[in-house]
Amino acid sequence: RWREILNTDAAPYGGSGMGNLGGVLAAEDPQGIAAQVNLPPLATLWLEFDPAS
Repeated sequence: RWREILNTDAAPYGGSGMGNLGGVLAAEDPQGIAAQVNLPPLATLWLEFDPAS
């Protein structure tokens, strides 16, 4: 699991609130490991790996 630690498009920063609901799950697929990330336009998104989950 990757935890969203900064999303400059979040509502508290005056953005639209588009994001990843606090985190992203990565899973194995035929080509390796993949994750689907919602990347807001004109925003900065930082994710941090959370090994505990």
